[in-house]
Amino acid sequence: MRVKTSVTLPSELLDAIDKVDDNRSSFIEKAATAYLNALDRRRREARDLGIINRNAKRLNKKAEAVLEFQRWP
Repeated sequence: MRVKTSVTLPSELLDAIDKVDDNRSSFIEKAATAYLNALDRRRREARDLGIINRNAKRLNKKAEAVLEFQRWP
């Protein structure tokens, strides 16, 4: 469902949008969606990094053990 809204933006920003897309609403919708997706991706990446950091010692030990098997005799 679409809802009509009013947003006040600087004229320079509107000029830049108009150069890229004839449909301001569509452009702003795409931009807002992309921004929200980026925020969500950053949140997930931060969570994943926290998990990796909490398990780094154990994961590094496993990696070292695997590398030991790959050495020439």
